[in-house]
Formats: sequence, C-alpha cells, structure tokens
Amino acid sequence: MPLAKLIAGLLLAATALPALSQEVVVYSARNEQLIKPLFDAYTRETGVPIRFITDKEGPLLARLKAEGRNTRADMLLTVDAGNLWQASEESLLRPTRSRALEASVPKHLRDPDNEWFGLSVRARTIIYNPNRVKPTELSTYEDLADPKWKGRLCLRTSKKVYNQSLVAMMIHEYGEDRTEATVRGWISNLATAPFPDDTQAMQAVAAGQCDLTLVNTYYYGRLMEKDPNLPLAIFWPNQAVKDRSTGVHVNISGVGITRHARNPAGAQKLIEWLASEKAQNLFADVNMEYPVNPRVSPDPKVAAWGSFRQNLVNVKEAGSLQAKAVRLMDRAGYK
Repeated sequence: MPLAKLIAGLLLAATALPALSQEVVVYSARNEQLIKPLFDAYTRETGVPIRFITDKEGPLLARLKAEGRNTRADMLLTVDAGNLWQASEESLLRPTRSRALEASVPKHLRDPDNEWFGLSVRARTIIYNPNRVKPTELSTYEDLADPKWKGRLCLRTSKKVYNQSLVAMMIHEYGEDRTEATVRGWISNLATAPFPDDTQAMQAVAAGQCDLTLVNTYYYGRLMEKDPNLPLAIFWPNQAVKDRSTGVHVNISGVGITRHARNPAGAQKLIEWLASEKAQNLFADVNMEYPVNPRVSPDPKVAAWGSFRQNLVNVKEAGSLQAKAVRLMDRAGYK
C-alpha cells in the first residue's frame, strides 16, 4: 500500500475513535417508531451516535442479567415504574447524580436513590360512554366496586403490568383489606370477561357491551384519532379535595443507566437532554403521553382532555408492592 494511503487511512481511523467512544447503547422496551426520531434529533444536535435494541421488558432484563459486566448497554429505557424498580432490585442500574434531572423530573416520578427517572407520564383513568353514563355519577376508582355498576364495567386482564401497578398503588394508599374488597367489587360488576388490551375494552364500551372501563390515556387518544365519533369520554377520578382523595393514578416510561455501562457520562447527557424542555414534547407527544417535566405543556390534543391532580405517591410503590398486588388480584378472582 502506498505510504500516502496508509497515512490517510490511519488518520481516518484516528478521527473516528472519538465518535465511537461517544456512542451510547440503549436497550429499549419502547417501540422503534417512538424512540428513533428522538435519537436521530439528539445525534443531529450533538454528533453523538446512538445504537439501540428493542424488545419486551422481560427479555431485556434477562439479557442484562445474563450479560453482566460484558453488556454493551449504557441505558435501559422501559415502560412502567414496576419494571424499573425490578431492574434496580436486581442491581442492573447505577445511581445518577444530576441537578438537571432533579430539576426536570418531579420527586414522585423518579427513584429515591436516583437509579431511574421518569421521562413521560401516563395516566390510568376512567373512560365511559356518555350516552349511558353521566359524569356526575362518577367519582373514584373505588366507587367502581359499588353495586350500581353491576354488569356495566369492563376491565383489561390482570396479567398486564398496568393494572398490577394501579392495584399496588391502592394497597399503599388503603391497605390490602380495603383494596381487596374494591377489586372483588370490580369483578362482581363485570359485564364480560376481562379483555386482553385497553383498546378492546374501550371498543366494548363504545358498542354498549359495558358502560365504562379503566385505561391508559394514550390508548384513548389513539382510538379517538382513528374514530373521533365514538361515544367515549374521559373522566379524572379521585379529585375531590373535601374527602382527601388521592388523585389520578399515574405511571411513567423511564430510564436508568446500567450498572456496567461503558459510557455512563454519555448516557447521563442523553437522559438529561430527554428530560429537558427542548426534548420533552418530542418524547411525550409521539405516544400521546404527558411530559414529565412540569415546565413543558402537553400536546394540544392531550391538553384538550382537561387537567387533573396526580397521585403524588412515589411510583416506585408500583414495583415494591407489585407481588402483593398480583396475589391480591388472584385471590379476588381477577383473571
């Protein structure tokens, strides 16, 4: 090889090394179409390349455990605080000290030990058929156990983490006995067997098979975008101040830096950017979620659903009490 070409090749390799060393590798339980636009925007802004692998939450956690110190993952991005709590419990994440994240992510939406941080908020709330239910009839999650809803309630299966997290938070608020009585009341009021997903439950409400259900708000947003004439409306439960109601159950999609990250500094910069005012709408709007950063307004389509008071209990309880929640739901006959 001519000397000039050899020197040019060595120089090219040398200039590529900083970019390779800056690369951030992400294991993501969020679908590619939800994260790629964000990562592309970050790369355009900073020049830092991002490589990501997508899969379900369980397989990603298993992969991190199996890889141990040999993992290439710098970050774990997933949905539901229960999954992040599990990753922390299994020593798959490391603490991240960041004033920027403390300022951007409210205290109840991040790990008390700073091992994970929320990036978007999803509310699990009541969806009802306004032709069959008046909003004045609605009040709380617990009220759905009242016999007045006999044969009128639809639910998603208990196998999904979203309902497990809701019940876990109720255990924290009310204790196991009261929560179990509530869940038994829900089951007694079912119009039909639980559905495999939130969308089917809402479709049953719209069709008159039942009158109301519990769903994550972004499922409602997606369905109404497809068919805005569906007879469905949103209600924010547990808002009354006079009876010290707790607020709407919220959960998160969130992120943590892996315990054996090769580029923790680069991962921290990416997380801080994702939580910043600049990126928050990009992260939340694409899935019709709420920004975690309180300085950022939700997308106008999401804001049109109305404002609500959140339950301010730290969402880690969705994980720490999840095993109790699953056993309780099983005892109550919630399949």
